Amino acid sequence: MSLSTTLLLGFIAGVTIVLGLPIGRLQRPAPGLRVFLNATAVGVLLFLFWDVSSAAWEPIDSALSAVHDNTGGLGPVFGYGSLFAGGLAVGLLGLVGYDRYMARVARNTGRGGPGAMAATERPARRGGVASWSAARRLSLLIAVGIGLHNFAEGLAIGQAAASSEIALATVLVIGFALHNATEGFGIVAPLAAESAMEDAAGAAPARPSWGFLLSMAAIGGGPTFVGTAVGHSFTSEPVSVVFLTLAAGSIVYVIAQLLGVAARARRADLVAYGLLLGILAGFITDAIVSAGGA
Repeated sequence: MSLSTTLLLGFIAGVTIVLGLPIGRLQRPAPGLRVFLNATAVGVLLFLFWDVSSAAWEPIDSALSAVHDNTGGLGPVFGYGSLFAGGLAVGLLGLVGYDRYMARVARNTGRGGPGAMAATERPARRGGVASWSAARRLSLLIAVGIGLHNFAEGLAIGQAAASSEIALATVLVIGFALHNATEGFGIVAPLAAESAMEDAAGAAPARPSWGFLLSMAAIGGGPTFVGTAVGHSFTSEPVSVVFLTLAAGSIVYVIAQLLGVAARARRADLVAYGLLLGILAGFITDAIVSAGGA
């Protein structure tokens, strides 16, 4: 399959992330809907964590099986194991450091407070990301984690296309496109919750612009296209492990933040419904890929 056709497939797989973006522009959604949307996003991210960590563990599992069968040594086990642990640590602790940095910037501008990710935090009077509300910064973190995951998915598409496995590449594109549609919703769920917040004057935060939403889509879905281009000419299992574990670590951190928001709502029923829907949505889209023999 030609490079141009492969890139088109990568674009199709990544661009569907924009389908979930309009939810981020909901104006004053009902409290129950906010809780449900937040919980559904957590469900999607829980599935993604399982998905990426399972894929990252496969080379380690294969290396351990080779040791058991006396067909391989311990070198690959320790090598892939180090990449797995290192990527997971960097993905998780890197976002912890980033969050602390942003909280310190907010305090220095007089807009700080306990917990940089508090749901009621207002934008700091500073340019750049530091001026964003907590919800927008959380959306950025979700987009980064999903982008790392999607880069690895793009590698798989590019590799299949380069090997002339057209049927496999097509199925991967369909499955990943469906995945990305649900992931786009996960990115903007915090924004839907923020739109109902009011400041002391009774004014609700401005709805995120389409420019902001498309920027988040580019961060989350764009790496699918980039990964497809890279995978068409170069494949590396260690590189895939690194990106998958970086994604897994960042997703863990984001899940913890969103669960904190869900706990404050005190609506265990809606949280459970949302979690179930998000997890099932992830598995259903994954089943489509598996049904195609991928």
